[in-house]
Order: sequence, then structure tokens, then C-alpha cells
Amino acid sequence: MVLEIVFAAGCFWGVEKNFEKIDGVVEVTSGYAGGSYPNPSYDEVLKNRNLQSSGFISFLENIGLTDKSELEVDKMLVNHTEVVKVSYNSEKVSTESLIKNFWEIHDPTQVNGQGADIGNNYRSALYWTTKNQEAIALSTGQKFQKLLTAKGHGKIVTEIKQLDKFWPAEDYHQNYLVKNPNGYCPNHATGVKFDQSIKKQVAHEIVKPLSGMEILVIEAEDKGSCLYCLQFEKNVTLKYKGSIPLRSTPMTALQGFDLKTPTWATPTIFFIKDGKEVWAQQGYMSPSEFYKALGEFKLGKSSEAFDVAFNKATDGRFCKQYDIFKNTPDGVFVDKLSGRMLFDTRDRFNSKSGWLSFTKPVTGEVYEKADNSFGMTRTEIRSVSSDIHLGHVFNDGPNGKSRYCINATVLEFIPRKNDKN
Repeated sequence: MVLEIVFAAGCFWGVEKNFEKIDGVVEVTSGYAGGSYPNPSYDEVLKNRNLQSSGFISFLENIGLTDKSELEVDKMLVNHTEVVKVSYNSEKVSTESLIKNFWEIHDPTQVNGQGADIGNNYRSALYWTTKNQEAIALSTGQKFQKLLTAKGHGKIVTEIKQLDKFWPAEDYHQNYLVKNPNGYCPNHATGVKFDQSIKKQVAHEIVKPLSGMEILVIEAEDKGSCLYCLQFEKNVTLKYKGSIPLRSTPMTALQGFDLKTPTWATPTIFFIKDGKEVWAQQGYMSPSEFYKALGEFKLGKSSEAFDVAFNKATDGRFCKQYDIFKNTPDGVFVDKLSGRMLFDTRDRFNSKSGWLSFTKPVTGEVYEKADNSFGMTRTEIRSVSSDIHLGHVFNDGPNGKSRYCINATVLEFIPRKNDKN
């Protein structure tokens, strides 16, 4: 069953990122809740952050952890707080584990704020949608209070009440730290945990520089805790077969590299030559973003191959690479960036056009796209894996077959005995 619960633990950007990484969480949406006025905007909530109203559950009453009735709310304006709505599959992740995570990731003893973020819009709150969630919130809160007290912290002031209305935040706040990996993401946790046992640090194999070009993907120490590391692995790493080595590792395993870009955001992708950083990207990269960066790194932005791959240029007729590839031994032609197999020499023929020609591609590795450039109606061929431009397909091949007219500069050749695909 998919349930919803709403948490407020300071700036919603970091809270959203934290809950998104949890297995069983279906969706996390940043927004506003707990206030008395409709359709709140970020500017309004920020403007009202210093309002004092008896409509707030106060520090002294500590309503969240007692069975007292709520204070009577007066007619004064009550501001909203920044929240995240967590939709989760209760068969995959328990309500208790989510609420315990909430207690641990912020300071529930701070009144109207988190760290240097001061204002009622940053107040700690939990808005439940089921009575079971309420019961778990109260019981875990009482247990966490004992742990906090033992460590010298004060009383929990978290507002715990039934959700009245959730208002989604503006689009630019959603997945903010994915779009802005260097964005504001402070840690306000007290350091107190429900499980006080010391976890053993996992030993990772030492990773040293390779000679020449390589790609390093810096992951979290516990890869399973980084949603975007897993997404990058699924969408890029597991499909990548390129000639430049790609390795994934936590930062603590590196030895002997000359890296300048900070690695606190995971994943961080480094393009390296002889152990020295050439270029890096903090945060998740989509396949198209990754291959565009790899194209600049491997091909060179001013190269003919880059122009063909990313600007839809065309090789010159009978170019040097064509002369090399037109009479290769038996084998396959692969995407120059992703290494994925695209065409087979068994389907190659001499069209006398000055470009490599094939009757068909490898199934599922290319796709067609309408191309009306230069006043012509053509069908463009692109690589599924890297989305680079490969050429065009025409209907004038041998024996009624198609002619895939392909640019040689965006391909690499692998003899049949070395075919890894």
C-alpha cells in the first residue's frame, strides 16, 4: 500500500534529497504545510518567517510528545513551514524507519529554525495522514527524547499533528539538489541515532591512476544510500563499453590522483588523463550529458568527429577514416564513445558513395529521426546509447534493401575474435 506522510526538518532541499535515497520511497515532493492561509508561495512563507502566533505549537507545551489537546488557535496568521511529502510503499519500507530517519537527520530541539536557518518556516514538524503514523511518531519521539537527554540535548519541540493541507512548492524547488549539486544543503543532525552501535567501516580496494585517459565515478561509501549513484550506474555505467576505462569507487579508496573538484556531492564524475583531472561534474549526469562531456574529452571539441557526432556534420567523401574502414577484416563497428556495437561487416557493402554503407544496423542499437535540414527530407540515424549522430538511411540499397550511410569518424572497429558485445 502506498501511504503519504509529511516532514519538516529545515530547508526542504536537503530533506528531499535524504528521503529520495531510501528504498521503498515512491516519490518525494517539496512544499508547504502547517499554515493558516491558502496557496502559499516561497516568498510569502519567507516573508512571514518571524510571525509570532499562538497558533504554533510552542516549545513550552511540547505538544508533539504528549497526549494533551492542542492549544486553541486564535485568529492570527499562522505561517507555513517548508516540508516534504513522502509517498512510500509500506510493504517495502516501514513507517517506523521513515520516522526514525526524520528524527535523526535534524535537530528537533531547536525552536523555529534549524542551525543558521532561523524562522518559523524552518520549524520542526511531522504531519501524519494515518493514526498509525501518529502513534509511531509519538512513541519514537519519546524514545528519541531519552537518547537526546542522555547526550545533553534539550526537549523536543516538534509539531506533530494531522495533515490539513499540503501545498506543492514551485517547480524550481523540486529536485533542487539534482539540478544544482553545489546547492545549499546543510547538515543539522544532532548526531544522536536510535542504533548507537558503531558500524564497521567497509574496506575498499585501493584505486590508483591508470596511464592515459580514464573516467572515475565517485560514489557514496555505501552506494545503496545514494539514489543518483544508482541511477547513473543503471543509465550509464552498466551500458558503457567504451575504450576509455570507467571505474566507480568511493573517494576514500583513491590514491595518487591529482583532483581539484570537491567530491562531497555523489556521484562526481571525473575525466582524467595520467592521474590528473581534466574536467569533472558534481552530481548526476544524464546519458546525453555524459556522452557530450566524453565527446569533448576523447574526440576534442574542435575535431571533425565531434562535429559529426554532436552538430550533425558529415564526413568528407572518401575521408581518411573511410579508407581505413572500407576493407577491414571480419568484425563489428561500435559507437566511438559508448563502445556499443552498431554495425556488422557482414552487412557492409560498397555503395561507391564515399561513405560506409550497410544494409542494416544491429537490432535495438540505433534509432531513426526525421531530418528536414538543408531543404531535404531524410531519415537520420542516431545511436541509442550515446545519442550521437551517425548518418542517414536511404532506400537504394542492394536487392531492395536499405542503405545505411554512416560517418566513419564516429565509429571504431573491433575484429570478430575480439568482439566483446
